[in-house]
Amino acid sequence: MIQIAPVLNVSTEIAVHWQATVAASLAGDLPDEAPPTAEQVQAQLCAAGLDSRRLFWLATTADGAVVGVAGLRLFTSAGQSHLAELELHVHPDHRRAGTGSRLLAAATSAAQAEQRRSLLTLSADGKPGDSFCTARGFRRVLTLDHLLLNVAQADDGEADTDRSGYELASWTGTVPEELADAFAVAKNAMNDMPIGDMDYGSQSWTPDRVRAMAQVLADRGDRLLTIAALSKGEMAGFTELVIRSGADRRAVQYDTAVVPAHRGHGLGLWVKAAMVRRLRAEHPSVVEVETDNAQDNTHMLAVNHQLGFRFHRRTHEYQLDLPTT
Repeated sequence: MIQIAPVLNVSTEIAVHWQATVAASLAGDLPDEAPPTAEQVQAQLCAAGLDSRRLFWLATTADGAVVGVAGLRLFTSAGQSHLAELELHVHPDHRRAGTGSRLLAAATSAAQAEQRRSLLTLSADGKPGDSFCTARGFRRVLTLDHLLLNVAQADDGEADTDRSGYELASWTGTVPEELADAFAVAKNAMNDMPIGDMDYGSQSWTPDRVRAMAQVLADRGDRLLTIAALSKGEMAGFTELVIRSGADRRAVQYDTAVVPAHRGHGLGLWVKAAMVRRLRAEHPSVVEVETDNAQDNTHMLAVNHQLGFRFHRRTHEYQLDLPTT
């Protein structure tokens, strides 16, 4: 008999069991992907998220063994208060016995109680999550191509290109105070990125919010690197990269955006090439960078391919439309 119970207090023991379940799930579905470390899982479960809060559930056997986990992220900002995001893993040895369905039911019930109209989740292409979502009423709303860049082989020549009227700035962690206002304006340029049919809403960036985002990452032990293109007191574009705690080999691309008024000047490629050069100089342990792009984000895909990113794998965003009262 499998029991589903909410997690009221995330202990170190629960984090260990959670990590083991996720690792087993990924080993079955994506054996070439490194699972999160215990430290990363502990930070994910315990650190406060940006403009969101989290609920967790465990699925356990009669003897207390953890065989499934589910996490629900409830967004709290005005532009996304309709939204919840689900992460669900079941140990391969305990699938097809209703455990995933019962975890989903617990999360869905909680999302409805919180007056959410949309529940999002992610599944790797062609893996069990695809059929699980389809069978339970989820719609596929966005397809993402994951790309990998070999840092040693990347073409960073664009970093040497003169962009008349623009200069580069870089920092680690929190944005410098004198750039905070301009950075918030540039971050809002992310709101026109392709999102398919996803009911994602919008995010409103302010100087306080960009500082809060940097603090969330710092609390997890991650390093946030940013390079920006500046022009006459404005931030024309930027790119962000995160090196996760305990995972120095692979960095993860975060946001890259160019403000609409400055598009068409090659700034996206410029700042990303400069970031590759920075990685080589400051973080030689990083040998590859992972990014993902919506398939219809043809401009950013072209930029990434020019740098040397190559296709790695594909995932799909699924959305469950929840009844509202």
